[in-house]
Parts: sequence; C-alpha cells; structure tokens
Amino acid sequence: MARIDRTLFKAYDVRSTVDKLTPQAAYLIGRAAGTMAVRAGHKRFSVGRDGRLSSPELAAQLIRGLQEGGLQVLDLGLAATPMMYFAALYRTDGCGAVVTGSHNPPNYNGIKIMDGGVTVGDEKLASLADLIEAEDFATGTGSVATLDITPDYLTDLCAQNQLKRPLNVVIDCGNGVTGAMAPELYKMLGCNVTGLFTEVDGHFPNHHPDPQVAANLVDLQAEVARSGADVGLAFDGDGDRLGVVTKSGRIVPGDKILMLFAKAELDQQPGGHILYDVKSSRAVSVWVQQLGGTSEAIATGHTHMKKRLKETNALVAGELSGHLAFGQWKFDDGMYAGARILQMIAAGTDLDALLDSMPQFVSSPEIQVPVSEDGHAVVARIAQSATFPTSTSLITIDGLRIEYADGFGLIRASNTTPVLTLRLEAENDAALARIRGEVKTAIAPLPWPEH
Repeated sequence: MARIDRTLFKAYDVRSTVDKLTPQAAYLIGRAAGTMAVRAGHKRFSVGRDGRLSSPELAAQLIRGLQEGGLQVLDLGLAATPMMYFAALYRTDGCGAVVTGSHNPPNYNGIKIMDGGVTVGDEKLASLADLIEAEDFATGTGSVATLDITPDYLTDLCAQNQLKRPLNVVIDCGNGVTGAMAPELYKMLGCNVTGLFTEVDGHFPNHHPDPQVAANLVDLQAEVARSGADVGLAFDGDGDRLGVVTKSGRIVPGDKILMLFAKAELDQQPGGHILYDVKSSRAVSVWVQQLGGTSEAIATGHTHMKKRLKETNALVAGELSGHLAFGQWKFDDGMYAGARILQMIAAGTDLDALLDSMPQFVSSPEIQVPVSEDGHAVVARIAQSATFPTSTSLITIDGLRIEYADGFGLIRASNTTPVLTLRLEAENDAALARIRGEVKTAIAPLPWPEH
C-alpha cells in the first residue's frame, strides 16, 4: 500500500509545507489525478506551476505520475492558476493542475486540480488519497509536450476587455507568478503600467503576496499617490485573487469589489443574478436588490463558487478573499477582474464616488475562537441547539450565517486552523451589540475573545 499524508488534502486543493508535500507525494497525486481523468474518458491534461522554489521539482514529478497513467500532458511551465484553467478548458478536455502555494509563506506549496471542466474539491479531492493508498492506478504510455499558453490567454482576455481610453495603472505582483505576464497584459490594453515587485521570486522578499491584507498594499498605495495613477491593482501569489486601491488611496475589500462589478454587470444585463460567499457583507444583497438584481449566499471556496456560477448562470460571483469569477470567463481570475476594473474606469466610473453610494454598515473585525475538537462538529452542534431570538433566518451551507433584519452574524469553522471564525455586521452600533450578544450566548461555554 502506498503511503500518503491525508492532511495534504484540504477543502479546495492540496496544500501543505514542503516537508510534507514532497516530490514523491506529488508523483502519487499525479498518478491518482491521472487515474481519475482517464477513467472519466479524458486523454489530455495541462500542468502549470508558480514561481516558488519547490515548484519545478513538484511539477516534474506530478507530470511523471500523469504520464504513467497514459495521459498526453501539456507542460505550461511558469503559469498563473487562471492560465492553467484557460489551457485546461480550451486545450485538454477541462483537465489540468497547477503547482502553487497561492498566498501562503515560502515554505508552503500546493496543487489545484481540474477534472472535466470542474475544479476538484471536498470528497472528490479526498478520494485521490483512497486511490493512492489502494494503489488503484490507471497505467499507460503517455507523452509530454511543452505549450506556451500566454499568447492565447492574453489575446482572449484583451478581446473581452477593450478600454475606451488609456489609463495610468500601478500593479503590485508581490513577486508572485503574475509578474511574468500581468505587465504585458495591461500594456496590451493600452495602459501606461508601473510595475511593483514584478520579478518572480519564491522568497517573496518585499511583502507577503496576499492582496486582502492592508499591510501588503502600503507600497501600492504610496505609488498610486506618487504617480497620480487612475488605480492600483494587486494580485496574490498565483493570480486568481485581486486587490484594488482607488486613485484616492482607498483599499477596496473583496466584497466591495464584487459590488462594483454587480453594478457594471446589472447595468448591462438587468435582473441578473449575483453570488457572494457567506463571509461577505450583507451590503452585497441589499445593493443588488436596489439595482434590480437577485443574489444568494454561497459556501466559501473557489470550487463552490465556480460550481454555483455554472449552475445558476450568474453574471458574477465573488468572495471576501478577492476570488472573482464572471459567467462569460468561467473561472476565477485576478488579472481578468483587474481588466474589468480598468474597463469601468475608462468608461467613466469614479470608483470612490460609487463606493460612497453603496449601503454602509458597521462591522466587527474577524474574531477567532480556538477549539480543541473538529470545528465543523462544533458549528453543527451550535446550529442544532442555539437560538437567536431576533434573527429572521439561518443559512447553513457553510457554517452558520444568522440573518437579521438589520445585520448578520457568522459562525464558521476554519478549514486550515483549529478555530471558529466569527463575523458580525449591522446597520448601527446598537444592532451590532445585540447581534454580538446573541452570538456570544450561542457559542458558550467557548470564551469570547476580549481583545
């Protein structure tokens, strides 16, 4: 029986420190992912990698495992995650994988997998471990060919996002993989581009490549102010998430970026549907209703987001984390979303004025409560026994989101650390205090953090 550390398989992808995600583990995952693809009737598979120091060897071993399963593998080389999605959808039967640690520290890495056009997560991802432990592998004689997907990706992306006028834009690639293609993309759109930290460097020497953390956007804010740019765009380590800094220096949270896109999309397609994850502000649903559209809360996670996007024919879907996917582009792509922001500005949208016109709520910072047992079991127990006297409804698709007429509370288990993550939001301070009290009572006897 082959050995594999099952903790490698998270909710949405494979991810761990590189002492656990070894080249041998990548090879076995390649054998299992190849088996899944072959048994579904697929023959081709795309593989890309980010700029982490461990990625070339992990990608090589992943490819070896896929090839031994009998697949024709297209080696994309250095590629952002959305470029792998693009290659998989249009070149390899919807099958592909990218070796990437996303926004995690340098000693982490991971693998995101597609099968038949669907991003693999949850039980299907965990089933790869079953195949490995049983050594139940498809066997064949495959092949490997290299493919530079960048030209086709950039051409198609630009064709969908022509700008009405050139813009001055600052992009912060955080030494992630987007440094290899994002500057060229925005220049192709006609922009004057100032690039920050565009050298792909797996040490991430300047700042952590996570665009939803304000501390990581300080340099971008400073350069936007210095240069008088129209906007600043930031990307995570593998290019599937977006951060935005307006010309005034305002950092736009992920759910507010979604609200910007909801306005643009609903102006073009009235009555359309918008998806937001359970972590996002209640302002999203209020805003979409004001604009004449419909919306729904979905489970957090890019796998869930893309699945529901396809099922509902939604115009756009987004998460608080900055994952954003458009119906016409089919997958989450920070560089594509950045182009759509530029398209809005070039057409005359003042981002700051539009943000000021949106519903405004007060909220707590994210609250983390340590737990000594499985967090999902704790949340399930709370959902069964707790009462929320002034609530209007409960959403249980991903943790417990308690809806109120004037706000919401969220109790959710982290998928990566042994904590419950809480979020509170309301129309005013008094409502926030009331919701806080109900949520505090619900999680007792777990202590409420006082800092």
